[in-house]
Amino acid sequence: MSDPVGKLPSELDQLPDRDTEETAEWAASLDAVAQAAGTRRAEYLLRRTLQHAEAAGLALPKLLETDYVNTIPTAAEPEFPGDEEMEARITAWNRWNAAAMVTRGSKYGVGGHIATFASAAWLYETGFQHFFRGKETDGSGDQLYIQGHASPGIYARAFLDGRISEQQLDNFRQESGGNGLPSYPHPRRLPWLWEFPTVSMGLGPLSAIYQARFNRYLQNRSIKDTANSHVWAFLGDGEMDEPESTAALALASREQLDNLTFVINCNLQRLDGPVRANFRVVQELEAQFRGAGWNVIKSLWGSAWDELFQLDASGALVRRLREVPDAQFQTYATRDVAYIRQHFFGANAELVQLAGVLSDAKIAECFHSSRGGHEPRKVYAAYKAALEHKGAPTVILAQTVKGYTLGAGFESKNANHQMKKLTIDEFKDMRDRLGLPIPDSAFADGQVPYGHPGANSPEVQYLNERRAALGGPAPARKVKHVALPAPADRSFAPLLKGSGKQEMATTMAFVRLVKDLMRDKETGKRWVPIVPDEARTFGMESLFPSAGIYSPLGQTYEPVDRDQLMYYKEAKDGQILNEGITEAGAMADFIAACTSYATHGEPMIPFYIFYSMFGWQRTADQMWQLADQLGKGFIVGATAGRTTLTGEGLQHADGHSHLIASTNPASLNYDPAFAYEIAVIVKDGLRRMYGETPEDVFYYLTVYNEPKVQPAMPEGVEEGILKGLYRFNTAADLAEAAPAADAPKVQLMASGTAIHWILEAQKLLAAEWNVAADVWSATSWGELRRDALECDEALLRGEVRTPFVTRALEGAQGPVLAVSDWMRQVPDQISQWVEQDYTSLGTDGFGLSDTREGARRHFGVDAQSIVVAALAQLARRGEVPASSVKEARERYGL
Repeated sequence: MSDPVGKLPSELDQLPDRDTEETAEWAASLDAVAQAAGTRRAEYLLRRTLQHAEAAGLALPKLLETDYVNTIPTAAEPEFPGDEEMEARITAWNRWNAAAMVTRGSKYGVGGHIATFASAAWLYETGFQHFFRGKETDGSGDQLYIQGHASPGIYARAFLDGRISEQQLDNFRQESGGNGLPSYPHPRRLPWLWEFPTVSMGLGPLSAIYQARFNRYLQNRSIKDTANSHVWAFLGDGEMDEPESTAALALASREQLDNLTFVINCNLQRLDGPVRANFRVVQELEAQFRGAGWNVIKSLWGSAWDELFQLDASGALVRRLREVPDAQFQTYATRDVAYIRQHFFGANAELVQLAGVLSDAKIAECFHSSRGGHEPRKVYAAYKAALEHKGAPTVILAQTVKGYTLGAGFESKNANHQMKKLTIDEFKDMRDRLGLPIPDSAFADGQVPYGHPGANSPEVQYLNERRAALGGPAPARKVKHVALPAPADRSFAPLLKGSGKQEMATTMAFVRLVKDLMRDKETGKRWVPIVPDEARTFGMESLFPSAGIYSPLGQTYEPVDRDQLMYYKEAKDGQILNEGITEAGAMADFIAACTSYATHGEPMIPFYIFYSMFGWQRTADQMWQLADQLGKGFIVGATAGRTTLTGEGLQHADGHSHLIASTNPASLNYDPAFAYEIAVIVKDGLRRMYGETPEDVFYYLTVYNEPKVQPAMPEGVEEGILKGLYRFNTAADLAEAAPAADAPKVQLMASGTAIHWILEAQKLLAAEWNVAADVWSATSWGELRRDALECDEALLRGEVRTPFVTRALEGAQGPVLAVSDWMRQVPDQISQWVEQDYTSLGTDGFGLSDTREGARRHFGVDAQSIVVAALAQLARRGEVPASSVKEARERYGL
């Protein structure tokens, strides 16, 4: 081996060597080992030295990849505290019923997945028997993110403990009758069992990290003692391809979230085939997590491998395991021993010699089934080590066989994710393999039976005793409603009375309102402001010194603006969650805060404020996750609309978020025009979400960065604000140039900042065209539509109800022209329930960089364009001359 000292990397050349002679001795020793024992021995010594240095706490870069072996060797495994035989019987019953449920359901064509739980059964059962804390002890218990495709196994366990009936099992994926089971963990569909929706893959791991982080937030703010709550996220190795799965790994490490454990089921298969056909996903994940600062525990090989590793004196076996790609190892799990001897052990003479002392039975056991994830002792050792590790989150990489115990037709087959049933013969083979007392006569009708040892059986008694010791059943979702008192009216009063002559954007109005609400003695501490690194854009910097920005470390530095009134203040008990540039992370934070009322029995009032373009468009999937999880809170799309954010251009110009939001049944969407509307909506939102009879909804508000004089609230408009529409003024209210009494009439309707365009158009129509226009504020196109749809549904039941929008416009003369800073589809949501002639103007197409005036003229929504559109409506009705339309176009340069 050549002298390495002269070939050190340049960064090491910059470090002074205080003892060059000692350095040379170390290098010479390494050379001597390589020459005498070979380079593999030298590599081994270096790796062991680095591992020792890491364990000793020396400040060296960590090894990103260790050998393809278990982190915890068999000799170091702790004593297993349970009754292994009893737990094996319990697991066998759960395996059977999970497979039976899906197979029985296949006759209805509803599908289901069998192979995932079959591979992960012991990963769940060991946790349920020994680790997962329930909710009937002090604290909140543990939070379990169950892998979605494993849901049949969780239902099977709930059947065994008596929480689910056989009828419900038979209604798996058949919910419309009211006694069924949802396909995956859906809290909205089965709210007593599931806490977290996980099957939109990638969102589970992201949410789990932020849930663990929010647990610490509650602890550090002295709201709830969460010290004993642990977050367990069960994930698939294929799921880790989703960018959200690994997006927040550094956050978890940076904030030392040792209350978090990822359990990744590495069965080496995703939905269509191998996760990493030509590579090794376990090693890749290890490097990724270790590089991010996580504690990594690998539980790869079952105890049958112990003999092989003991015989591996030269390390040839470990090297071979490290070089075989996953797809080839999957093939070994399905082929006979002769194939394995030839293709695995035949790689070199050392392995041939090792295989020579192994029986065919031993080789078959090792390669076909013996995996760390299938042995409760090894799973227990990994879980115990994870809980004992402090200062960093832990990921457990547990290797399994997909479809384990389902027979040769399932195990390790590429297609097993799509295989929905077993034959009767396959079930009988499975019964014999699991040792279940199910007689052949139970199959007499050609249907696979469910199995249950009996409510008073030793198995069920053991299961119940273990759950009682751990704090009750799991998974479980428990809600003990705590109504929050309504904030004092004085917080809302400033917005209700208007801004006088001062101009104020609705974004600022909302921030001022929340700032006042955060001072409320009863509920102020429960507000959770969440922002992805744009607080100053939204005028929220005034909250920095008063509320503080949450950091588990507090503030370990002197901020550069410490001498300023609104300096950047971080605090361990800070209230603001400033997430940096990650809308996905901010949404995950929001979901954790929105559901704290259920997870921890502590209702929080989060508001998440963001550039509206980067909310629903980027994270709509998480909005559905929020709805499924029954979250409550305020989502605020600031700098909203397509034309208000001057200069930023296409990617910042939101003209469609309300359209996307309208697809979510749990989202109440408002586009307020004035500050007083915001006050009314927020006050009612607090009542609906946190009052005596709470609703499982959340709010989407859009606010604008365009300063305008804010009027005082007119009398009697509260109902219209909340239902979505009210008349703001009439043509007769104009102080100057009021139209003649017999003037043609038109109804101008707008939401958000567009109200100011139609107010200007109202004046132009009166002064220049003798047209009387009434102005309507449409605070929520979506709520108007929701109400109208409910009326249509009632009609099918024989109930005659008139939609609010129809009633509100009853008697209004002339056509209706609806205008907004959104695509026309947004106001067009209500068109079929408007009895008057109806048309709309909007900002369809791509956004562009320009002044507000230029952008509005481009889209044809400025006041002059509105005038021309209104005249065109009236001309079609014969109420103004057609020439007036042409004249108006020419006058306004359109």
